[in-house]
Amino acid sequence: MRGVYLPGDRRVEVREVGDPVPGDGQVVVRMHASAICGSDIRAIYREHIGRGAEAYRGVIAGHEPSGEIVAVGPRCTRFRAGDRVLLYHIAGCGICDDCRLGYMISCTSPQRAAYGWQRDGGHADYLLAEERTCIALPDELSYVDGACVACAFGTSYEALCRAGVSGRDAVLVVGLGPVGLAVAALADALGAGPVIGVDPALERRELAERLGAVTAALPADAVVDERVAELTGGQRCDVAVDCSGTADGRRAAILGTRRYGRVVLVGEGGRLEVDASPTLIHGQITLHGSWVTSIWRMEELVRRLVAWDLHPERTVTNTFGLDQADEAYALADTGTSGKVALVMQ
Repeated sequence: MRGVYLPGDRRVEVREVGDPVPGDGQVVVRMHASAICGSDIRAIYREHIGRGAEAYRGVIAGHEPSGEIVAVGPRCTRFRAGDRVLLYHIAGCGICDDCRLGYMISCTSPQRAAYGWQRDGGHADYLLAEERTCIALPDELSYVDGACVACAFGTSYEALCRAGVSGRDAVLVVGLGPVGLAVAALADALGAGPVIGVDPALERRELAERLGAVTAALPADAVVDERVAELTGGQRCDVAVDCSGTADGRRAAILGTRRYGRVVLVGEGGRLEVDASPTLIHGQITLHGSWVTSIWRMEELVRRLVAWDLHPERTVTNTFGLDQADEAYALADTGTSGKVALVMQ
């Protein structure tokens, strides 16, 4: 089978490797879609961080996979061949407090291995997966929908749930890349409004408006907090979600939040640099850090997507075949597109 590797230095290699065979509690998934995440670009494609949860071990890339199970190993109890699934992209130890809560992302055991980071991922014809990381993909959702749930929409839904977003809230989304688009679409589905987006890239602002994901999309300039105030009758937003991972973006999120509001930091990297007293303490703002999601929250999201008739695939602007992975990564690296996905027949 074919597998995509990321040697660093913005290089992509498609190699021929052996087909996987399932062991105890494992399944083999024939890949139909595998999306590219911003963390793949930041931490693997451009350079290898090589430590902690983001240590890349030279495996097949791709931690947003979706496909059909074609083989099951001994002691599998829930899934069988022919089932459509997406994957929670971390296989944790299963016994620590974080794993028992469903947040395998936070597992600190040496046994923890993320698809596409420390074990082979979804940029391949087949994926060897732990059955316990599989999530059923309803017929109402496409494989590309499933691949987008696997990280982008799951991460976004967790952030909104962390802040308790509802129809009572105006929401500010800073950074309108794939995660920001997902946050905006889900905030709208939860009844929030207005949903205001901020991004420095005109292409992404136009995409957000074209998708109907935001009420307004603003440039990330020196007067953005004033524009947010104008659009909310001077109140600013009840909830702000920073998806930019930049100091300027995080500052804009906090300044765009009303007194007693909530801010969620989702975008990876960068620094948080604010004057604490006037921006956080005097404003009595609650600040949350939110890292990916739990497997039970992701299952809940899948059910909600069906009920809302909301398809994450709408945020995908470009799809490529497995042999075009180099083009896919190069496009994702520009920071001007929506979600980019590899689609396998």
